[in-house]
Amino acid sequence: MAGALVGGAFLSAFLQVLFDRIASPEVVDFFRGQKLNYGLLQKLEIALLSVNAVLDDAEEKQVTKPAVKDWLDRLKDAVYDAEDILDVVATEALQRKLDAECQTTTRKVRNSIAAFLDPFVKEIEPKVKEVLGRLEYLAKQKDLIGLREAMVENSPDRLPTTSLVDESEICGRDEDREAIINLLLSDDASDNGMDVISLVGMGGIGKTTLAQLVFNDSRVKKHFNLHAWICVSNEFDIFQVTKKILETITSSTCDTEDLNRVQVSLKENLVGKKFLLVLDDVWNKSYADWEVLSNPLKSTAHGSRILITTRDDNVASVMRSNATHCLKGLSEADCWLLFAKHAFHYLNSGAHPQLEILGRKIVEKCRGLPLAVKTTGALLRSKMNVDEWDKILKSELWDLPIEETNILPALRLSYKYLPSYLKRCFVYCSIFPKGYAFGKDQLVLLWMAEGFLQQYDNKTMEEVGDEYFLALASRSLFQQSSGSKSHFVMHDLINDLARFIAGQHILRLEVDRSHGSVKKTRHLSYSKTTFETYKKFEALYEAKSLRTFLPLELSLECNYFLTKKVPRDLLPRLRCLRVLSLCHYKNLTELPRSIGKSKQLRYLDISFTAVRRLPDSICKLCNLQTLKLSGCEYLTVLPRDMHKLINLRHLDLTRTGIKEIPLQLSKLKCLQSLTKFIIGEHDASCTELGKLKNLRGTLCISELQNVVFPMHASLKDNKYLEELVLEWNVFHTNISESQITVLDSLQPHNNLKSLIIDCYSGKSFPDWVGYHSFSNIVSLHLKNCRFCCTLPPLGQLPSLQDLSIVGFASVVTVGPESYGSDSSSLKPFRALKVLRFEQMLKWEKWFPFGAENEGEVFSHLGELYLGRCPKLTGGLPVHLPSLAKLEMIGCDEVLLKELPNTMQKLRVEGFEALESLPGGLLESNSGLQELSISGCCCLKALPSSGLPLTLTMLVVMDCWEFELPLCLDYSSLKSLVLVNSCDSLVSFPLDLFPKLSALEICGGNNLESLTASEHDLVILQISIAHCPKFESFPEGGLHASNLTQLWVDHCGSLRSLPDMMHVLLPSLQYLYMNKCPEVESFPEGGLPSNLNSIIIDNCEKLFASRMRWGLQRLPSVHYLFIGGESGEVESFPEAELLPTSLTDLRVAGFPNLRSLDKKGLQHLTSLELLEIHMCPKIKSMPEEGLPASLSLLRIHKCPLLKQQLQRKKGKEWRKIAHRMLCHLVSRFKDDSRQNFLKVIFADYEGAMTKLLAKLSDAKAVGLEDALPSGENNCNKNERIQESSDPKFDAGDYNRVIALMVTDNRAQDFSISTKEKDTVQDAFSQQGKSLQLEETDAEPEKVRSGVIKKPQFSLLIMGRMSLSPQPRG
Repeated sequence: MAGALVGGAFLSAFLQVLFDRIASPEVVDFFRGQKLNYGLLQKLEIALLSVNAVLDDAEEKQVTKPAVKDWLDRLKDAVYDAEDILDVVATEALQRKLDAECQTTTRKVRNSIAAFLDPFVKEIEPKVKEVLGRLEYLAKQKDLIGLREAMVENSPDRLPTTSLVDESEICGRDEDREAIINLLLSDDASDNGMDVISLVGMGGIGKTTLAQLVFNDSRVKKHFNLHAWICVSNEFDIFQVTKKILETITSSTCDTEDLNRVQVSLKENLVGKKFLLVLDDVWNKSYADWEVLSNPLKSTAHGSRILITTRDDNVASVMRSNATHCLKGLSEADCWLLFAKHAFHYLNSGAHPQLEILGRKIVEKCRGLPLAVKTTGALLRSKMNVDEWDKILKSELWDLPIEETNILPALRLSYKYLPSYLKRCFVYCSIFPKGYAFGKDQLVLLWMAEGFLQQYDNKTMEEVGDEYFLALASRSLFQQSSGSKSHFVMHDLINDLARFIAGQHILRLEVDRSHGSVKKTRHLSYSKTTFETYKKFEALYEAKSLRTFLPLELSLECNYFLTKKVPRDLLPRLRCLRVLSLCHYKNLTELPRSIGKSKQLRYLDISFTAVRRLPDSICKLCNLQTLKLSGCEYLTVLPRDMHKLINLRHLDLTRTGIKEIPLQLSKLKCLQSLTKFIIGEHDASCTELGKLKNLRGTLCISELQNVVFPMHASLKDNKYLEELVLEWNVFHTNISESQITVLDSLQPHNNLKSLIIDCYSGKSFPDWVGYHSFSNIVSLHLKNCRFCCTLPPLGQLPSLQDLSIVGFASVVTVGPESYGSDSSSLKPFRALKVLRFEQMLKWEKWFPFGAENEGEVFSHLGELYLGRCPKLTGGLPVHLPSLAKLEMIGCDEVLLKELPNTMQKLRVEGFEALESLPGGLLESNSGLQELSISGCCCLKALPSSGLPLTLTMLVVMDCWEFELPLCLDYSSLKSLVLVNSCDSLVSFPLDLFPKLSALEICGGNNLESLTASEHDLVILQISIAHCPKFESFPEGGLHASNLTQLWVDHCGSLRSLPDMMHVLLPSLQYLYMNKCPEVESFPEGGLPSNLNSIIIDNCEKLFASRMRWGLQRLPSVHYLFIGGESGEVESFPEAELLPTSLTDLRVAGFPNLRSLDKKGLQHLTSLELLEIHMCPKIKSMPEEGLPASLSLLRIHKCPLLKQQLQRKKGKEWRKIAHRMLCHLVSRFKDDSRQNFLKVIFADYEGAMTKLLAKLSDAKAVGLEDALPSGENNCNKNERIQESSDPKFDAGDYNRVIALMVTDNRAQDFSISTKEKDTVQDAFSQQGKSLQLEETDAEPEKVRSGVIKKPQFSLLIMGRMSLSPQPRG
């Protein structure tokens, strides 16, 4: 492998790529064939070889010698330019080769003559000469700055460690120490010599310190006869290490230089003795070396141990560790104790309050790394003044003096000993800001696009990338994210290390404090904000050599808007781009045609944009490896010449509107992943599928009803596929016996791990479905196979963990046929953990496997879902020892009597005749933590015996007769949701719920008040909605210092918010008030200062007192929505009404508003978004009154103003042009709104599919009639896209309905009376209340069992509301 020497310089791998490129046939032949000076290539190679010889020396000296750092940066820049030039040449050679294959002989002759006049040839030679001159100059400079060839430093990288430690200096390692000691003293021991225990962690994390603590522990000293501490470090010399061990245990000097004599002597001294050996700081990964070293150690007594410390998990594997302990960072509290010991020298930090405040912030920057905490504390010990500490706080720890700290040298070791090919992969990761969680697969694709991965040993580049990633992770340079097992992060100081080495060539826009000129920037990232304006990217017009344009999403926000100047003006200038991402920009509707000129592009991501077509020029990107189009729902066709993308390896078509795969796609021989393959109406593309043998990962094949010649679609040879989805059209509703032949021909390779079959219209399954040879299948979902009467023998799948059976409308019994052959030695479903049966409308009986074997089936089942199985009356498995979660929806209540008693989560829904829960249900489930009951309209109360003491969540919805007994013990409850239930509840006593953190009451027709004593509550969120008699909060105020969200909605009797809010609710961040007409003012003292989001809507008396709100005193408010129907307002907002901190202002529903008051706006220097909605008389913008910070103006239902702006000229347009994005929301055209369901659910196809599946037969409930007819009506299969998610729960109804009204693209749709009635009927047949009505400026809340912060960008304003209404 190129540059594989350990410790090779960062640039060595780049140079190796250049050497390979220079020698490549395509470059050599192009130079010679086009009469270019081939001698230039040879000179270029000589110059590169000259500088390559001193790279190791330069990389070592750059840390301490600025001149060397500058020389190295200039060399990097020249090497980048040389690589770009040679890449352009190689690309041009490849393109000409491809063009020649398509040309006639006459054209070839004509082109041969034209080659002598080729402008490309004339342009390239001067560029080669220019970069050659720079390299030759740098080669001469290397001697002047003292660089030498092959310099080998004999000085150690760090002082050798010893076993001595001052225990009083250690903080926060008690648990780790006990864990290691327990491993050392354990009686469990192998019979193969000494057990090895590995202590693994990043540099500076405290491995050595912990090992010292353990080594000196009195219990350890007493347990072992002999002890030895050896500092190994990077030089693993077997002789020296063996000799040190011998000298330590004998306390004498060994003079021999013979390894054999030393090992024999060591063995003799260890025979029969219990020995503890600590090998500190091990780097060696040679198994052979370890075997030689360990031979004499095998003579020790049983129970001997070796404890090693290492940064590399692979070292632990090589040394055959019996146990590995991964050391994490210290807690913030322990870090502060450690810092205080060194910074204040055991003095009281409280005596220096200002220093303590700064010190805690400094500690936070250390991110739990003891070395950084200790050294910065020691550095500040002699600097006891605020200015010095503040200077350190504002500096990067990386910038601290090297002579005063050892952070840099300690962490640099992890980098120094990386092979050169790993160094550039590691340094590239500095493109991510601190704390950013990245995925392995994503990063590997980026590495590949940048040219960091080279194929070898028949491995693909992706496999090589996986190896590189795991190698960096094993060295603790990457750490698993705490938020997701599939994502990783870099410790802040490791990120600093990468950033230091990257220098000026990697830029994190708006993160790196000072980046100066961007001319030398090669890789760029930036954090997305909702509205990206031109100003943000202005400097990039100088970055003409930019290779990477990578926006990153640091929040859950998924709606972003990008100025059109970026794709239209900036990107065409960046001709060296290799990575380009524009994903999630909702206003991106097209790519510029000039994209075809970005010939070096390898990675293109336009996922989740509004792109409607790809330019044909994209097919000229012959280097393109990755094309991500997922979520481009408006994209319906791919360019015809896609087959010309000969280097394409990954094509993501998930959730697109693509109707058919283009012809000749099988010519893409490099294609590794194709997420979706759509069968065309004429089956032509099915042939293409059969030729794609190298596909990996996930493949979805849809529109399978179009297959005519199934033998062309065989998948048996696709051994790399892991997940397969087979989909027929949801409207293909007739029984088709031919489909079993189609499904049979699609038999996958036995390596498959996940299988989904959806809308299959055959009566039975082919034999391969459920065959035990598919031993790797972990997940299997069979959905909407309505004509199948029996299930395949799925119990035979030995690794199956997740099984879902949905929509089998013809199945009457489930029994022996699903378990498999009785003669099989394998017990059925032995690995199953999740089982789901839904929409089994005719299912009556579930037969057990057999009484004598009942305990051996479903023994690992942890989750069971039964939904819409109305005829099932019994037969649930009796023995379910592992069951922790059970959901039963729309089933016969007799099943409730068969529930097991091991559950932690229980949900029952749709048992309309149920009056009480079965006796003993809650008692026997003493470990129950979450209980959800909904749609049980006759249920009156919970059992009088009480609730389990473990219960933390209780949800009761749509249980009209339910009463909440206040005599029960609710001391463990943390979340309570009461929706359309508990009419008898008049007053809610918060004191009965001491641990309650979330309370939601909706539709409490008789609720009048909340009561509480004056002790502080722990509650975080309160929502009171549709409670017409609710009139008061606790007298004297609501004592809830942790409350962050307060919702008050449709409470017509309420006259005041809680008293003393500004004092008693210091943590309140979000306040929502809607239709509270009697509230006249905010409480005395005003609102809490930490509020950041306020919605005031349809509160006319409160709005009238707006000048007394005191918003100017709220420094944190960034979002404000003000709506109502006040006819008195003609100008808004008044001067000094709004806080200067506002970034998002929305005004709605003022019928007589004529103008915006510039005096009320011009001081809003942080305002980014201004939305004006339903103000029909407003027709002008203020003269120079809009803040300069404003980046998006959104106008809706303001016809006079819209008329002025939509022409994009005139006085009003000039006020906003060139300053911001202007979004004029208007009614949808017929061709986009005539399909009612498609418009509503375009972004939510998963919810729609689950809804249709739940209804089972769309015709029976009239859903098909809800689809409007007309000459523009599109095909049924265009209306709805299916989702692979089979789960449909009660909250889905609410979510579907809420999404209807919060979808910005559906905001002005209209439906006929017939359509309205039909949709209402469809929901009512499922026991759901649905009311359609016109509403004004009413934000809707998604009710899914917990109170959720709304997505402000999706607030519903004045559009049709479809939402469940409270009774009455």
